[in-house]
Amino acid sequence: MRDLADLDLGGRARRLRVDTIVRLRWLAVAGQSAAVLTTYFALGFPLPLSLCFLVIAASAWLNIGLRIRFPASHRLDDRSALLFLSYDILQLSGLLYLTGGLQNPFAMLFLAPIMIAAVSLTGRATLVLGALVMCMASLLAFFHYPLPWVAGEPMSLPMLYVSGIWLAIVLGAAFIGIYAARVANEARRLSEALAATELVLAREQHLTQLDGLAAAAAHELGTPLATITLVVRDLAKLLPTEGLMREDIDLLGQEVQRCRTILAKLASLGSESADMLDRMTISHLVEEVVEPQRDFGVELRIEKSGAGEEPVCRRNPGILYGLGNLVENAIDFAKERVRIDMNWDSALVRITIEDDGPGFRPEVLARLGDPYISTKGPDRRAKSDEGGLGLGLFIAKTLLERSGASVAVANATPPSTGARIVVSWPRATFDPGSVDASIAENQGEAATAIQAYIHGKPRTNS
Repeated sequence: MRDLADLDLGGRARRLRVDTIVRLRWLAVAGQSAAVLTTYFALGFPLPLSLCFLVIAASAWLNIGLRIRFPASHRLDDRSALLFLSYDILQLSGLLYLTGGLQNPFAMLFLAPIMIAAVSLTGRATLVLGALVMCMASLLAFFHYPLPWVAGEPMSLPMLYVSGIWLAIVLGAAFIGIYAARVANEARRLSEALAATELVLAREQHLTQLDGLAAAAAHELGTPLATITLVVRDLAKLLPTEGLMREDIDLLGQEVQRCRTILAKLASLGSESADMLDRMTISHLVEEVVEPQRDFGVELRIEKSGAGEEPVCRRNPGILYGLGNLVENAIDFAKERVRIDMNWDSALVRITIEDDGPGFRPEVLARLGDPYISTKGPDRRAKSDEGGLGLGLFIAKTLLERSGASVAVANATPPSTGARIVVSWPRATFDPGSVDASIAENQGEAATAIQAYIHGKPRTNS
């Protein structure tokens, strides 16, 4: 089975599409053309019209080239997207250079490529674009054509005001870049974690479906095997009792019988006996979870207590994986000992996992259960090369909650140290048979009372 870290959990689908960047650039071309034409013809302000449209035409030709070169659904890699967004910043800088530099109120459009990069590209790419915006804004503060204004009335803003515009653009780019990148990153990680959870569930579902497929295969193969058995018996009657041919027929009969025995076992996977094997007590459940974790130098102490019969649940791969992950984490943190306590009553079934390690850090404790939260500190006992990003804990919590459980995480009360995780199910969810038994018992008592009433016999309570 491939590791989850090696799979593409939707990362490629979140890349910037050519169609998106082309549509946005056409919108920019239309807006820039309208602004230039309005300034020149409607307001009558002088400006280098031909040079402005030369700069705008460069974007239009680039869009046409992209449409010819790539299909609309093509997704750009980070390097290509960075180059195209860098061009947009340079093109806007050229147009601002011809129309007043930072004194032009449209200088705020520098923030648009930063926003797009923060949402769709890496933090390093966003930082590169931010540095490019800062450089271009700094140059435009000193070098630019005059701001288009009424002829004979030159417009020149004080340098202090221009410096304020420069500072606003730089700080705005930084704030928008960081804020948008953080929001997009959290959404991306949650999406990846959910995709990984769905992948794990799909794999577990395939495993649980194998028994049904095996039973179906046994049913389908039963008829041809029965025919082969009849033919072998007829041939055995026709052949002499000795000889090589007789030995081959006997061997064939033995192998056919062996196949029928195997198919009978496969068919029993869907029978009542298989259902009995599919059920396990809470003690067996915990033992199956703990068994692979016994050889890591940590004492595993298992205790149980409860009122009434021990709960029995159906074998659930989600519960086994979820509890196994929690126990593994406890062993990673523990110094010497991990304690697993099973407790039940008529309402709840609880499994408590405690370790004597340092416990969870306060900043981690509040976010446990979220994907990609690093919980591995320098003291953790490394048994693998996992990165410790909290994805396993997220999947474990999700699987357990889907089984009807609630998961509570806390640290031990001082002066004790360590972490404490309590997984609890309603008794009716964990052990549906207990409810059925209770109903049957009540129905039996009701039937006894009715029979006693019909025959005129008083009912006695045991």
